[in-house]
Amino acid sequence: MINGLLQLLVFQVLGELISKLLLPSIPGPVIGLVLLLGSLIALGSIPPRLEQVAQAIVQNLGLLFIPASAGVIMFLPMLKENLGAIIVALLISVSASIAVTGLVLKWFAGDRAEDEHAT
Repeated sequence: MINGLLQLLVFQVLGELISKLLLPSIPGPVIGLVLLLGSLIALGSIPPRLEQVAQAIVQNLGLLFIPASAGVIMFLPMLKENLGAIIVALLISVSASIAVTGLVLKWFAGDRAEDEHAT
């Protein structure tokens, strides 16, 4: 278990170093995840100790939402005060996400005259 955690921490530290030295606009953990993904693809499988740690993290993922829930409760009066603006922002962002996803899908699909699944 410790070995798997160390592997994850090494990739995060590498990501942080790359972020600080070369790519300051990209967060270190994101770079670390991309490096981890690249190494897993290169290996062709997930090392057993890393898989064990990943399963333990996924099984306890709900615990990571407790601080966010506490923050929501703590700022509930402010959220109530700005509820209208929050709803408008959510509607606009969800609509924009759906539109961009559709455009990207259309762009990747290209100029197919007939789609075998679209009947």
